[in-house]
Amino acid sequence: MLTIKVLGSGCANCKRLEQVTKDAVADMSVEATVLKVTEYPDIMKYNILSTPGLVINEKVVSTGRIPSKAEITTFLANALETA
Repeated sequence: MLTIKVLGSGCANCKRLEQVTKDAVADMSVEATVLKVTEYPDIMKYNILSTPGLVINEKVVSTGRIPSKAEITTFLANALETA
């Protein structure tokens, strides 16, 4: 099972990233927990410079932008291979 974290304050881009991520998870039919990390100290633990951020199994895979669903699908596939 994958643990996916969307890092961000809850702005429109953060919400969009969360939705695209959930869509990708549903399309792939993978078992995953999607969590929102909104507290600044918790976000800073990942050492990112801009939000939104996407973390899969504690590995930062994207920051400062909204990756396409295809990109997120690739991130998920890679995470499944290494899990």
